[in-house]
Amino acid sequence: MKKGLKRIGYCLVVLFLLLNIVISFHAYKFTHFFKKNEEATTKVKQVTKPSVIGTIFFGIDAYKLPIHDTPNHAYKTFTITSSDGIPLEGWYIPCKDAKGTVILFHGHGGNKAGVLEEADAFYKLGYTTCLIDFRNHGNSEGTSCTIGYKESADVKAAYDYVQSTGEKKIILYGISMGAATIMKSMVDYDIHPDKLILEMPFASLMDAVKSRMKMMGLPEQPFSTLLTFWGGTENGIWAFGNKPSEFAKKIKAPVLLQWGKKDFRVKSFETELIYANLASAQKQLVEYDSSGHESLLHNEHDKWVKTVSSFLETQ
Repeated sequence: MKKGLKRIGYCLVVLFLLLNIVISFHAYKFTHFFKKNEEATTKVKQVTKPSVIGTIFFGIDAYKLPIHDTPNHAYKTFTITSSDGIPLEGWYIPCKDAKGTVILFHGHGGNKAGVLEEADAFYKLGYTTCLIDFRNHGNSEGTSCTIGYKESADVKAAYDYVQSTGEKKIILYGISMGAATIMKSMVDYDIHPDKLILEMPFASLMDAVKSRMKMMGLPEQPFSTLLTFWGGTENGIWAFGNKPSEFAKKIKAPVLLQWGKKDFRVKSFETELIYANLASAQKQLVEYDSSGHESLLHNEHDKWVKTVSSFLETQ
């Protein structure tokens, strides 16, 4: 009887260790992108039994998306360095007689070209725009993505760059991870943007990981907790502390929070929690009936332009 219980105990320990090893590989792939690989973004690799097994045990390889598009208007490419020494590439698109400058931040796994449509919309509304590649994205340097934790320094660097142009009215726009990172940067650094436009930020990194587990068909627990732990440990951060819903309590600037009702990654309770916690005296929550976790401008163009234009014009 005792021998049998011992064997069961050993088996459970081995399984637990194996699970942690597998999760650590997945966490690494989730936060590290390989160099640009055109073939990987244009071709679907043939699925074989070994490749399926390899994916299960070692995770899915992620590649830095190449930048194929550029701004429609005259622009300049510049490089700045974050406070922790990461070179970041950006585009600066000046608008004549601008009402201010909007700095745009993309989502996880994307790059600055992914928010060109939004940048063009802001330009037509009379704003100069500035687009930045987060570390380990696009043409920026860096070896890992911390899903908004260390990237808050990238927001600060972009903000300082625009301030150096003499701009007094700065608006920060972010989608998904970009929005969450803006919120963390507001807490980490002494920045005072005129307004914030936040689209689909997650309430916590743990919530974002839970959504990823669901997409992969895996149970939320214990996978979400382990993936969050290993992702943070491998990157030298306390990932459980990345909570935009808590950061919201210190944000007093005017905020337009936007979310798509068909969003399967960021749940309604996350958006409602963030909105309720925002300390801003001027805040607005707008939901888009026909949109998911995607470009709200692209999917519901007229509503987005009307909403954003009204928000920007409000004193």
